[in-house]
Amino acid sequence: MKLSDIRKEYTIKSLDFNDVSFDPFHQFKVWLDEAIDSEVPEVNAMCLSTLGLNGFPNGRIVLLKEMDHGFVFFTNYESEKGQEIEANPKASLTFFWPELERQVRVMGQIEKVSEQESDIYFHSRPKNSQIGAWTSPQSKVIADRSELNLRMEKMEERFSIEPITRPPHWGGFRLLPFKIEFWQGRPSRLHDRICYEKQEGGKWEISRLAP
Repeated sequence: MKLSDIRKEYTIKSLDFNDVSFDPFHQFKVWLDEAIDSEVPEVNAMCLSTLGLNGFPNGRIVLLKEMDHGFVFFTNYESEKGQEIEANPKASLTFFWPELERQVRVMGQIEKVSEQESDIYFHSRPKNSQIGAWTSPQSKVIADRSELNLRMEKMEERFSIEPITRPPHWGGFRLLPFKIEFWQGRPSRLHDRICYEKQEGGKWEISRLAP
């Protein structure tokens, strides 16, 4: 089959002003809960897009770990994405839940979470994941897998005799949105798009966008 022949008609749901909350965080929580109830695989996976140091957009899948007044994820601060965020703390997130024919796009500024927040999440992780945070020089060139395995063995030996602490180069980021768009697939490619944009004073303005 040719790629140009692939077709899917979206028919499950619709989205209108009467269907959404005035608060985009509440609306996101409603959709997230529905995705969880529908057993969408990797329901908290999101594409994080940053501006590369070379000026090109750069995207990768990360996991949403908390949602409060922003969207929180954790990573190695010295990684490629960490360096990009340090240089330009603006990014976008894209969630795609195909089982519900839904997509959510988020744009905003990024800040580091507090050290306390990073500590709490780090110590909630499985021990192997904690050791992995110490092991990987994320995004750096390595000779082969054996180099990584050797680093892992050294870290396992180290932390067999001392408590595991959070690496100083590892922690959380919070994306503070100024724009959130909810997309619901509809027939004939006439999809529903409801967009929230933050105004001065913190109020959210809601509008419908053409598909």
